[in-house]
Amino acid sequence: MVALTASFAAAPSTATITMAMTKKRSSGAVCYAELSFPSFLPKQVEYIKDTFARKLATRIDRLPVAVSFSDNSIMSSCVRPLIQSKTNPVVLLHGFDSSCLEWRYTYPLLEEAGLETWAVDILGWGFSDLERLPPCNVASKREHFYQLWKSHIKRPMILVGPSLGAAVAIDFVANHPEAVEKLVLIDASVYAEGTGNLATLPRIAAYAGVYLLKSILLRLYVNVLAFTGISFGTSLDWANVGRLHCLYPWWEDATVDFMISGGYNVSAQIQQVKQKTLIIWGEDDQIISNKLAVRLHCELPNATIRQIPDCGHLPHVERPNSVAKLIVGFVQEDCYKEIECVSQY
Repeated sequence: MVALTASFAAAPSTATITMAMTKKRSSGAVCYAELSFPSFLPKQVEYIKDTFARKLATRIDRLPVAVSFSDNSIMSSCVRPLIQSKTNPVVLLHGFDSSCLEWRYTYPLLEEAGLETWAVDILGWGFSDLERLPPCNVASKREHFYQLWKSHIKRPMILVGPSLGAAVAIDFVANHPEAVEKLVLIDASVYAEGTGNLATLPRIAAYAGVYLLKSILLRLYVNVLAFTGISFGTSLDWANVGRLHCLYPWWEDATVDFMISGGYNVSAQIQQVKQKTLIIWGEDDQIISNKLAVRLHCELPNATIRQIPDCGHLPHVERPNSVAKLIVGFVQEDCYKEIECVSQY
């Protein structure tokens, strides 16, 4: 337990993160020039002010993933771990139409706590190379993630899914239980019946709706719903972080393909999940009701639930220190139990 305490004594708190952001911003473009971004990222990454987003963006890599639905390997974006730990790796998914940059605050805390951590972009979103556009339906997303795991991660994961990423995680673990040791679901969007009526839209209407998704105004409105209270300047910068991947020429095609495919409908798969599961929920989530957190807790056979006060829909963005502590404790709890058993003999 001493090691865990020490790790978090050194890890930055939410307040520390905020102060670091302010300090870095005040230093201006000189600080920004020190960072070298991968050439495949949209050039607009240079205009993002968020220091943590910029730093994580420098670590985004592309790995080849061979899939049955494409003649060529898909160069797939992710952030790879710098360390290998004795515990199984933590693999972070993201929410709907987002990217690995969603983990800009929590990822470094997990790494500082000694966890081997991946942040993976779901097929069709994020920063993968989709110039030869593959299908981006649920089955393709699942196979792509499985092949990435099989080729590069190779060990049972502690799989973390926020918002729609929780549906991705449940669909994945129901089909590939051998790949997942434990599950963490954050403000889980798992009871929606796919994309609903959007799946029946004419393509021209679907493209119009998808085009709206990348607008600054819509992203600002979503930030109002998702977070308990941030300044306009922060909200604007976070909107630019959230829509960066939308600037690829294939993003609209990939998102429309997902929309008309019907999307995720995983409510019937929830009880198939046998893995130990940690449910994390922002107490002030205005997007998904806390009642659904209670329902999910009841339906998962081996789950615990933890609420984070004064927090909205994305705790890993808004309360990274709290989320990191919960994940680290969940990952390491069995190790401590083993140590306690051994010490009794």
